[in-house]
Formats: sequence, structure tokens, C-alpha cells
Amino acid sequence: MTGHIGIVACSAEGAALCYRTICAEGQDLLGPHAHPEISLHGHSLARYVACLDRGDWPGVAGLMLASAAKLADSGADFLICPDNTIHQAMPLLLPHSPLSWLHIAEVVAGEAARRGHRRLGLTGTRWLVDGEVYPEKLAALDIAWQRPDPAERDEIDRIIMQELVYGITTPGAVAAFRRIIGRMQRTGCDAVVLGGS
Repeated sequence: MTGHIGIVACSAEGAALCYRTICAEGQDLLGPHAHPEISLHGHSLARYVACLDRGDWPGVAGLMLASAAKLADSGADFLICPDNTIHQAMPLLLPHSPLSWLHIAEVVAGEAARRGHRRLGLTGTRWLVDGEVYPEKLAALDIAWQRPDPAERDEIDRIIMQELVYGITTPGAVAAFRRIIGRMQRTGCDAVVLGGS
């Protein structure tokens, strides 16, 4: 028996990938063609971006809580959010949430520790890379991290917000990520967080 998963969507691409992954991997646990019950709710990405641009983390938390309430009403047992950036609002929303959440950075940090990684390169939007979502969870497991340099941050943010959130993957974007990841590897990272949005 598995739980009813509630997906709190921010970007359409992140939500779609999360849904597809649950369905694809569900059969490994539940059998052919099987996956857990899933409900999804998402506000317009534009509403989130407006909050992010003005540094309004309580506003981000409010949007996430509104989704959480709708998903709780739909019968979800717990919540996940596939968008890394808005996890910065977790401390504001968790005390008020009707359901428990799976924290993406805790899961990543736990898997990095299980695999023996000692230093992770961080990639993602400018809000994520400048924030403490990953550093806090990695430090708790004694894992070091490295942020991209300022020019790399700008390039990654542009790729994510102008291409990836629209489902566009260009050869130039792939080459940029390879170059940045290669530099991080040369400066001591043994794995990279592909934080996305």
C-alpha cells in the first residue's frame, strides 16, 4: 500500500517531470503499469516569479500553502515540490501546513552521503544558488559545497528561466552546463546538484 502523493507545482516542466518519474518508477515497487495515486495543484509560475523578484518569501509560502490546502482536501497523504528554488519558503510554511512535506534538498543530501560524495557543486536559479536551501542540508551531513561564480550564475539562471522552464533544451545550454560542471570538478567537486528551477 502506498500513500496518495500531492505535488505542489511551480514550473510546468518540474511538475511534469515529477509526475512522469513517479509513474515510471512506481512499477518497480508496485508492479507493471502501477503507480501511487497522485494529485497536483499549481499556481501560475508568473505569480511565483513576481514574489521571487521582490524577495517576498512569505508570498511564496502563501502560494505553496494554498496548494497544500487544495491537495489536502483532495485526499493527499503528504506533499512534494519538484522546484528547488521555492524550498526557501519551507521554514515559513511548515508550521502552518496541513500535511507533511518531503524536502528535496534533504533527499539529495541523504543520497549524496549514501554515495560517499564529499563536495557538491550547486546549480540552479539565482535565487536557489544564492540561498541556503542546499548549504544548510549538506552541512548537516558534513558535505561541502561550491556555488558557481557570478558569471556562471547569471548564465545558468538565464538558461533555466528563458529556456528550461519552457521545455527548451539547446546545444548551447548543454555545452554551458558541461563547461561549468567541468570547472567545478576541476576545483574539487565530486558531484553536482542540478537544481533547476
